Amino acid sequence: MKILESKIVGLLPPAEGNPRNSEGSFLRLDDGSIAFAYSRYTGNSANDHAACEIACIYSRDGGETFDTAHPQKLVGAEEYGEKNVMSVTLRRMHNGDIGLFYLLKQEKERLESRYILRRYRGDFSYPVGETIIAPDRVPGYYVINNDRVEELSSGRWLVMGAYHFTGRQRDGSPFTDPRALAFTFCSDDDGYTWQQMDAVLALNQPGSRTGLQEPGCVELPGGAVYAYFRTDLSYQYESVSADQGESWFQPRVSRFSSPRSPMLIKRNEKDGLYWAVWNPVPEYFGREQPTDYWIGGRTPLVMAVSEDGVNFSQPVILEDDPTRGFCYPALHFLDDGMLLAYCSGGKEEKGCLNRITIRKITLPSGD
Repeated sequence: MKILESKIVGLLPPAEGNPRNSEGSFLRLDDGSIAFAYSRYTGNSANDHAACEIACIYSRDGGETFDTAHPQKLVGAEEYGEKNVMSVTLRRMHNGDIGLFYLLKQEKERLESRYILRRYRGDFSYPVGETIIAPDRVPGYYVINNDRVEELSSGRWLVMGAYHFTGRQRDGSPFTDPRALAFTFCSDDDGYTWQQMDAVLALNQPGSRTGLQEPGCVELPGGAVYAYFRTDLSYQYESVSADQGESWFQPRVSRFSSPRSPMLIKRNEKDGLYWAVWNPVPEYFGREQPTDYWIGGRTPLVMAVSEDGVNFSQPVILEDDPTRGFCYPALHFLDDGMLLAYCSGGKEEKGCLNRITIRKITLPSGD
């Protein structure tokens, strides 16, 4: 795979009162502009559970530039009496609505979260409806990454979430189990109602402290659904469903070597090609890491392409700065390439999660 051209078309660094910008998703609107919604932290803390809202910036020139100076607030956690909404996905629903998916974190006796779909018509002026997707059966802390909602060829909407048990320790302090189980949520009526499937996926490997974290999925050409999960075992793990997410094969190690960092695989509906974006170098013993800020081994960032979603090309390096981390990608396909957004922070931003880079990638004809 040869990348013809790659250029940065937007940067969202942290600023005073805005310590972190991360985890976004794209959508082309009815007027032709491209929206990029993301997690915009407010206040003084960039902690995952700190004050955060969903904001949006726009490109009015086909992704050549983004107006990063004027973010529009879309959803605030104060609407729910909480302080954090994050991990946004934008999708065009079957009836033409804009689907805005996001996590709401709830500070109760134990940390809990909800996954919500808010619908808009035309633009983000006024919401026309809202649906709670998760939890369906078991309250608790769910993690669903940005840009992860999958539309199947049957019309079913599919969401994979990681569930973490939360509670209180003997001294009363909060506890969240890092070992995640994976669940599937499905909608067969264009997102108006959702059902949690019976299948529960677990990582049956001794020594893992992560379980199956931050899952994603993509439909393969024959209709099977391929799922992938970040782990602390030097690889992404994988599973396959032959019945649209209702049941799954036992997760196993995949070909994608990786640190404890999320991967993204998306299919371009225009040409049927699958694109994978991930960090391929595990956190092996002796790997040098910055000691005064955190990047989690999330460099380099690479991309590979596949015709069938199974056999991928040799990866191409997009970013390889050893002082920065690159993670939580989002993809949007254009006629001649794609837009790729990802976290890209380093020492100046006090960690890899705190800055967003938006890159436009142009591919040579025929690739």
